[in-house]
Amino acid sequence: MKKSLFAFMMLVALSLVLAACGGGGGDAASGSIGEATDYKIVGIEPGAGVMKAAQNAIDEYGLDNWTLVESSSAAMGAELTKAYENKEPIIVTGWTPHWKFAKFDLKYLEDPKGVFGEEETIHTLVRKGLQDDQPSAYTVLDQFEWTSDDMAEVMVAVEEGANPEEAAAKWIEENSDKVEPWKEGAGKVDGEKISLAYVAWDSEIASTNVVAKVLESIGYEVETVQLDAAPMFAAVAQGDVDGMVAAWLPFTHADNYEEYGDQVEDLGENLKGAKIGLVVPTYVDIDSIEDLKSK
Repeated sequence: MKKSLFAFMMLVALSLVLAACGGGGGDAASGSIGEATDYKIVGIEPGAGVMKAAQNAIDEYGLDNWTLVESSSAAMGAELTKAYENKEPIIVTGWTPHWKFAKFDLKYLEDPKGVFGEEETIHTLVRKGLQDDQPSAYTVLDQFEWTSDDMAEVMVAVEEGANPEEAAAKWIEENSDKVEPWKEGAGKVDGEKISLAYVAWDSEIASTNVVAKVLESIGYEVETVQLDAAPMFAAVAQGDVDGMVAAWLPFTHADNYEEYGDQVEDLGENLKGAKIGLVVPTYVDIDSIEDLKSK
């Protein structure tokens, strides 16, 4: 009996030790989140506004031993998916809307210094003169607006394997009540060409494909052009493309808007409630960027 009791007590003690050490979430107080992630923040394309803000956060919060890893939106999503499935700690540059918030339980790290700014809006920008040259396209672009939940439906469908054009067409078919007001007052055209630029973010792939499909429905032949952020703004300003629905303001694309804002026409918000920051799964036991400081 004594041996059985002793074995039981040892088993309980071992379970408590494993519980204290396990979970994969990391402990900010002991610095294990840094060790578990090799002090790396998984980023996206260099030059993106969220990357600039993330590097500023590293500087402002004194995270001298942390590195911001340049990759791509797709690569960041793949790394997050792998870590999440294995309940491993990971820190990524994040933004809302994005499919990852619909698929995973995630949280933004608190940003008491305000490095990432407040909530943003996504704006539609077009080249000057578009209203005169392509009034029907201008009308659609001017009236286009939707919500984060709308965008998430398209993004999740694409992330789960749907072709972006097919996902956009399906969303339009199922949401005609939201789409019809965008076309109000826009006359039909006969094969006129128009071009839209976008950055290769899941959010902008979704919105650009939706708008392109709507323009096609009134007779336009639409070309979509993938560019990095700065060339995207320059292309609209110089008239190389007709417009975009992908300007994150006032923070993410602040530098681009300062350089090119007076050379384009800003048609205003097409989505409210956008946000950028550092993101972790909810099982990661930290709440603030300040928790990343080495102790």
